[in-house]
Amino acid sequence: MHNKTNSGDSIALLIDADNAIPKQIHQAISELAKHGIINIRKAYGNWAKDSLKGWRDVLHHHAIAAKQYFDMTQGKNATDMALLIDAMDILYTKNIHTFGLVSSDCDFTPLAHRLREEGKQVIGFGLKTSPKPFVHACTHFVHLDEAEEDKPSQQSKNGSVKKLKKKSKEMQLLRTAVKECATEGDWAPLGPVGAYISQHGKFDRSEYGFSKLSDVFESLDGFEIKKRTKEDKTVVQVRLTK
Repeated sequence: MHNKTNSGDSIALLIDADNAIPKQIHQAISELAKHGIINIRKAYGNWAKDSLKGWRDVLHHHAIAAKQYFDMTQGKNATDMALLIDAMDILYTKNIHTFGLVSSDCDFTPLAHRLREEGKQVIGFGLKTSPKPFVHACTHFVHLDEAEEDKPSQQSKNGSVKKLKKKSKEMQLLRTAVKECATEGDWAPLGPVGAYISQHGKFDRSEYGFSKLSDVFESLDGFEIKKRTKEDKTVVQVRLTK
């Protein structure tokens, strides 16, 4: 399944820090080293966020350049756009044969397609839950094992839930979002719920130790989560229980 490449091939490693785990990066670098030399190493994120504090030592150890991009607008990811722009710049100005993309974000699917159209090898890295369109768009995809030490302990998780429950404004926003986006059977698709939250208030799930919005609802009383697979895509819905 691996494409054979010259041991001297030049490689660009681009990391979406918002959708990656720092302690897994060594796995990505070890895999890419089999294909050539990683001459470009960049990680993109808003490093002012508490959720990205664990990256510092990893970036220094692997000589990865940290690219800073602030979240200018609620609900818009400036880091994704920066990674995409840099990838296209590298494509047309550098002699790079292989691109390593570290992310579990489906938004990079068009980028993988575009790079392959130009004859480049694209090696993707992400969690086992990575969207299949992104996985299939890459020449080869490596599922990184989620490190147990990176998972929040039950005690830490309980503390985050208690902290959120005390924020009446945020709790009301979550309930209103589900209610307003609910359709048949009172179930609301998670996508529209997330969009409603972004448009009608300020809620940063990482502040409470959650990486996904579905994790927030799963951890709170008063909400029920339902997941089903449709056309190779996981559809998540949420509804109020009380």
